[in-house]
Amino acid sequence: MFLLFDRVKHLDVAGPAEVFSEANRRGANYVLRFVSSSGAGVRTSTGLSLSVDAAASKIDHADTVVIPGGDDLPITPIAPELRESTIRLVDLAARVVSVCTGAFLLAEAGKLDGRRATTHWAYTGLLSRVHARVEVAPDAIYVSDGKFYTSAGVSAGIDLALALVELDYGADLARDVARHLVVYLQRPGGQSQFSDLLVRTRSAQDSVRTVVEQVISHPAEKHDLSSLAKCVGLSTRHLARLFQSELGLSPTKFVEQVRLDTAKALLLKGEPVYRVAQRAGFQSPETLRRVFAAQLGVPPSEYQQRFSSARRSSAIASG
Repeated sequence: MFLLFDRVKHLDVAGPAEVFSEANRRGANYVLRFVSSSGAGVRTSTGLSLSVDAAASKIDHADTVVIPGGDDLPITPIAPELRESTIRLVDLAARVVSVCTGAFLLAEAGKLDGRRATTHWAYTGLLSRVHARVEVAPDAIYVSDGKFYTSAGVSAGIDLALALVELDYGADLARDVARHLVVYLQRPGGQSQFSDLLVRTRSAQDSVRTVVEQVISHPAEKHDLSSLAKCVGLSTRHLARLFQSELGLSPTKFVEQVRLDTAKALLLKGEPVYRVAQRAGFQSPETLRRVFAAQLGVPPSEYQQRFSSARRSSAIASG
């Protein structure tokens, strides 16, 4: 059952709904229903109108409730009637799913207090600040905690829907659905591949872009401030000023972040810690462990166990 509202993100609805519908064509038995607070149809983020089956107040049973996101949810007050509809459906449901900024609606309803959750990478910081009792997992594509399943931005709703199909009907059926929809059954990597770091590296300065490309392409090479400045023919002071002006961080900090993101991606592919340390540019596995402990609060091995694609389906099943 999907809870719809005006300006709901269209893909947050259509993506998971298509996964469940495709699963039905292959033997699953999902009954898709759509409700709104008033029972009236809604207009989505794309301007298309969607009809609904009933008002949320008329619902007395729900196996799975899907709360899609919307651009307005993180930045404008949530209408009382939408909040009440969310509370009603969540209390009825055996399983609750949010897509993208739908997590803000669950959090506003008080349903994520004391739980781990995620949302679109652009809003994880805001969710953590506004709803301090929510334990935000900023790099996860999706997170399970009890009956609550939260996912990252827009297309991550497809990832989570496939994981639920696998949980309900097995890996073979989920794999068939993914193959037909031409999507990953288990997407490699986390949200860091779409993170603000990569957005902020779009510099107008050729010298900064050259350094960025060099570091990202070869994270294991020596990248101290002196060597980076030399490769673009600038003084260390000038390069540091350009980085701060263009990207808002120092060259050294940028190198650290690239190496951390590289290490996370390699761990998610199943690489052993010692090899990850070498390939990501850390001096030793112990250095890698210290950085992970400082930046993420967990050792590399635990990060790999929690989030690697190889273990993702078992993690969601254990809830």
